[in-house]
Amino acid sequence: MLDPVIFSIQLGSFTLTLRWYGVLVMFGVAVGAWLAEQEVKRRGENGEHIWNAMLFLLPAGILGGRLWYVVNATIGGNPYYLDYPAKILAVWEGGLHFFGGLLFGAIALYFYARYYQLDLWLFLDSVAPMTMIGQALARPANFINQELYGPPTDLPWGIKIEAAHRIPAYQDLSVYPVETTRFHPVFAYEMILNLLLAGTLVWAARRWPERFRPGAVFAWWLVLAGSARVFIEFFRPDQPILFPGTFVTTSMFVSALMALAGILLLLGRTEKLSLPWPKFPNRYVVSGKKIG
Repeated sequence: MLDPVIFSIQLGSFTLTLRWYGVLVMFGVAVGAWLAEQEVKRRGENGEHIWNAMLFLLPAGILGGRLWYVVNATIGGNPYYLDYPAKILAVWEGGLHFFGGLLFGAIALYFYARYYQLDLWLFLDSVAPMTMIGQALARPANFINQELYGPPTDLPWGIKIEAAHRIPAYQDLSVYPVETTRFHPVFAYEMILNLLLAGTLVWAARRWPERFRPGAVFAWWLVLAGSARVFIEFFRPDQPILFPGTFVTTSMFVSALMALAGILLLLGRTEKLSLPWPKFPNRYVVSGKKIG
């Protein structure tokens, strides 16, 4: 297996460590931001706003992602962060949750758009699909860290997980020998799903722009990303159960709400449902025409 640590440098009493997790997450963020910039420019807005907004979105997303991860782990019965609260800040050791990063990042984008009087729908439609691509590009970090895997499988693409990285359900090596037991590569399932869904959504929005009113791409992203995560959660035995006696995890429940919110937003943006919207300038351009 690839060492999660690329290199370490000792600077006095401080050790500077570069990990694959951090490198791949930042790579995903950079590629996602670049793709979002291209989409913003295609829709008739200044793409530099993406990079300027990243100064706020990135730290907000990291903070939200880390807090959600810690809370989710604690709810699941893991006392690690209660016993070692200083480790909550140790982001470099891994542990960011997509939902927390999404929530805090969206809040930061909302206030950025309000401050600069930008068309929020335009930016949400441009950014949303690219987050799935960025997330997919970062997923190999989970393989390196030997995390985000599912139950044992006999499928030919099952992966080996060392004993030190096993969740409690699979730590009995007499039942699940290291040399012969393979596990579902859930990170790869999510990576493939994200790329397929994001690519399809971007293609459809460009193929039939007249059918995608402002906010529709974002709404479809909520539906697709939420539904995909519900499916992925069926392969996540490490996730805390929200309702005892059921298979519903916290992430599955939030994902279902995410998909439902997307459906409501689609109905609202097609004027089949009356919903209150925040007021933003309309600079949305499709095929050379401003639409609202």
